[in-house]
Amino acid sequence: MKNLLQRILFFGLVLNCLACQQSVTDKSTLAIFTPSKQASGNSTITKLDDYWYQGKAEISSYDLAQVRYRDQHPGEAVLIFVTEDFLTDKQVKNDNYTNKNSTPILKNNSVRRFTTGIYDYSIMTSVFTPTNTEKFPNTQKVTISAQDWCGQSFMQFNREKSKYKVVLRSYFESEGDKDFTVNASLLEDELMNRIRINPDALPVGKTSLVPSATILRLMHLPTRSFEANITKGKYKGNELGKKDLIAYTIDYPELDRQVTIFYQQKAPYIIEGWQDTYRAISGEKLTTRATRKQTVMTPYWQQNNVREVKLRKDLDLVTF
Repeated sequence: MKNLLQRILFFGLVLNCLACQQSVTDKSTLAIFTPSKQASGNSTITKLDDYWYQGKAEISSYDLAQVRYRDQHPGEAVLIFVTEDFLTDKQVKNDNYTNKNSTPILKNNSVRRFTTGIYDYSIMTSVFTPTNTEKFPNTQKVTISAQDWCGQSFMQFNREKSKYKVVLRSYFESEGDKDFTVNASLLEDELMNRIRINPDALPVGKTSLVPSATILRLMHLPTRSFEANITKGKYKGNELGKKDLIAYTIDYPELDRQVTIFYQQKAPYIIEGWQDTYRAISGEKLTTRATRKQTVMTPYWQQNNVREVKLRKDLDLVTF
């Protein structure tokens, strides 16, 4: 009896681990990645299904020059895109599959690490965007945490009807421990997910946007939407050393800030880099730049032992 109980417990643990590690389990039951009703017969749909639902995550590394204070600081960035099942009522990952309020999402974990003189920064943003955009047209959740030697801060957006419920925790007296709501405008943080799901549906022209959580935290801006002018066209520069790219540019007149995301024209629309130009704390206008180094598709959550640290070389990442 004791051995039987142990086997049952072990089997249950294995199933639970598999559920935690697995992406969306059955793509055949999902209405996802549809560019538009007019393009519903496009083979791009099948290509994206095959790409995202292979039980792996897409990980891309970037050389980073991050604006902070009065300089561009060296660092690296990583974008981790992965599909998951997401509970729309609790707004967390569906671990147990006992709750019917579930939908597939594309999650982007964005990590930035850079030095500022003697000390360093670490910023991570997570964005949870449903892939069934007809049923769920809005990103459901965004979180950000930022750490440096001065302290740390945390911010979370949760979609609730026509608003986002926002939680802010910060070591700054003027910001710390606030709970409030903002109108559910489009979020700058969700634009990369929108590119990966369906770049043809990206907004252009005058649009109301909530700036990225990263810039809100670094520049201590008010959490609200700002008017932006958005353009999309072929990339004509040579800094990225790539051809056949699209440049998606967001211009915030009130903030005197311009953001451009560069992505591949063809599916799966890999992000080649981005730049973000604004006035630093010094008052000088400077530009943050990120340029893609490597991209791999891998089940990283299974690659966590000491021997597998060598896999970081495939992404040209710093190894401690």
